[in-house]
Amino acid sequence: MNKTWWKESVVYQIYPRSYKDSNGDGIGDIQGVIQKLDYIKSLGIDVIWMCPVYKSPNDDNGYDIADYYDIMDEFGTMDDFDELLAGVHERGMRLIMDLVVNHTSDEHAWFVESKSSKESPKRDYYIWKKGISGGPPNNWQSFFGGDAWIYDKASDEYFLHLFTTKQPDLNWENPTVREEVYTMMKYWLDKGIDGFRMDVISLISKRGYDDTPYQEFNETIEKVYANGPRVHEFLKEMNREVLSKYDIMTVGEGPGINLDNGGKYVNEEEKELDMVFQFGHMFIDHGPEGKFDPVPYSLPQFKKVFSDWDNKLAGKGWNSIFLGNHDFPRITSRFANDQEFHAESAKLLCLMMMSMRGTPYVYQGEEIGMTNVAFDSIDDYDDIETKNVYKEWSEKGKDLNLLMKAIHQQGRDNARTPVQWSDQVNAGYTSGTPWIKVNPNYPQINVLAQETDSDSILNFYREMIQVRKDNPSLVYADYVDLDPMSESIYAFKRWDDECEHLVILNFTSEDYVYNIDAQGFEKVIGNYKAPLAYGSGQITLKPWEAVLMKKS
Repeated sequence: MNKTWWKESVVYQIYPRSYKDSNGDGIGDIQGVIQKLDYIKSLGIDVIWMCPVYKSPNDDNGYDIADYYDIMDEFGTMDDFDELLAGVHERGMRLIMDLVVNHTSDEHAWFVESKSSKESPKRDYYIWKKGISGGPPNNWQSFFGGDAWIYDKASDEYFLHLFTTKQPDLNWENPTVREEVYTMMKYWLDKGIDGFRMDVISLISKRGYDDTPYQEFNETIEKVYANGPRVHEFLKEMNREVLSKYDIMTVGEGPGINLDNGGKYVNEEEKELDMVFQFGHMFIDHGPEGKFDPVPYSLPQFKKVFSDWDNKLAGKGWNSIFLGNHDFPRITSRFANDQEFHAESAKLLCLMMMSMRGTPYVYQGEEIGMTNVAFDSIDDYDDIETKNVYKEWSEKGKDLNLLMKAIHQQGRDNARTPVQWSDQVNAGYTSGTPWIKVNPNYPQINVLAQETDSDSILNFYREMIQVRKDNPSLVYADYVDLDPMSESIYAFKRWDDECEHLVILNFTSEDYVYNIDAQGFEKVIGNYKAPLAYGSGQITLKPWEAVLMKKS
C-alpha cells in the first residue's frame, strides 16, 4: 500500500451551525470556528472536515445548496472562509469541504430555470418524468418520508427528490451537469482546500425508474437507489478531470455501499475515491421500519462489520474509521454506557478507533463524551427527518410516546445540540438564544472542566491520538479479531515487521476475567490509570476497560 498523508491523518468533523457562535445570533459560524482553531490543533487533528457552509435556504441545514460559489449569510462571508482556510494551513492542518452534488436546492438558479419551461436548456439538469395513472412515476419514497416525487402543475410533470421536497436530484446523465460540477470543484480546490467529503455520492447514477419491490427501505436504498450502472464511470471521469490533478483526499458517503460493491469505489487501481463511509455498523440497530424502529444488536455483529471491511480492503484500498457524525446519535450513548461508566466507555471508543487500520474521524463533541439529548416536546426538535416522521405517525394515529423514545435514541438532533464549551449560560456556545437547545448536562460535560482534569475524556483523546502518531504500525499494520464470537470482549491484534500491538476492550459494565496470552506485551495506554492486572494466560478487566499493549 502507498503511504500518504491522508492515511496517517486524524480527521475532525465540524457541523458549523452547532460549533461556536461568534456574534450572538444563536447560530454557529465561520468566525466561531476560527476562534477554536488552536483548540482543534491541540487535539492532534490533521484535517478538518467542514459540513456545508454554502448559500442555502436551510431546508436540510445546508445540504440544500442554492449557490455553490457563495457562503450562507448566517455563517459569514467568503472573506471569513478565506481567513479560516489560511488559519487552518498556518497551523499545519488541512481543510476538506462537503461536496453535495446528488441534488441542489430548489432555489438554485439551475432549478429555477429548469422548472420555468419544458423547453428550457436547463430542463434536463434535473430528473423530470410523466406521472402514471394520475399519480407519481413510481412508488419511490424519500429518505425523509413521503413520495420521492413532486408534481409541477405548469408542465404536468414530476421531479425527483430522494431527500427533502426542496432538494431536487441532479441528472448526472447530462454531460453539461457533470462539467458544471467539475468546474465548481476546481474553483474550491484552486482556492486551496484539501479535498472533499462527498455527500450520498453512491446515489448519483440512477438505475431506471421502475417501482421498488422491496418492503424494507434499507433494501430499496441498496438495490434501487445506490450503485447505479454509471456510478463508477462518473467517479472515474471526476477523478480524471479533477481529483487526480491535486494532492487532496476524498471520502464518499455511501448509503447502499456494501462488502460486495464497496471495494470498487476505493481500490487504488480503479482511480475513483480514497475512502468511503459505509454504514454497516451505523444501520446495525435499525429495524424493518428503519431507524425509528430500533432493534437490539450483539457485539459479534458490531465487530464483524469492522473485521469484514478491513479484510475486504487489505492491500487494495483504504478504510474510514468512524462511529458517529451529524446524522447519527452520540457514540457514547449508542455504543457505550453514558451513565455510570460515561468517561471510561467514551475513552474505550476512542482507543478502539485510534487503534484500527484506516483513517479515524472524530465528530465534534465526541472528544468530551457528549451524549444524546431527550427533549420533552417535538417543538424542541429542528431536524426535518424527525419532524416528518412525527407528522406521519400522528396522521396514522400511531403511538407518539413510543416514537419520542425512538427519537431520543436515534434522532439526528442528538448530534446537533451545541458543543458544550463551559458551564456558563448556553454552555459558552452563544451569548444569544441558540438555534436548538443545549443539552441540559452541559454543567457536568464541557471542555473547560475537562481541560484542567488530567484524567478527562478530552485529555485521553489527546494522548491516544499522539500514541497513534508515534506508532505508524497502528495506521498501516495488519489486523485480526482474536475472538469474533465473544459477546463481551473485543480483542484484536495489529502487527507488521516492526512490532506487534494487542488491543483488548471490555464492552460490559462488569469486571471481566479474560483468557488471553499477553506474555511479552506491555501496556502502552489504557483508560484506567491503575496498572493492568494480568498474569498466566488471563487479564482481569474493569468495567469498560480498554488497553493497548505492545510487544517489547
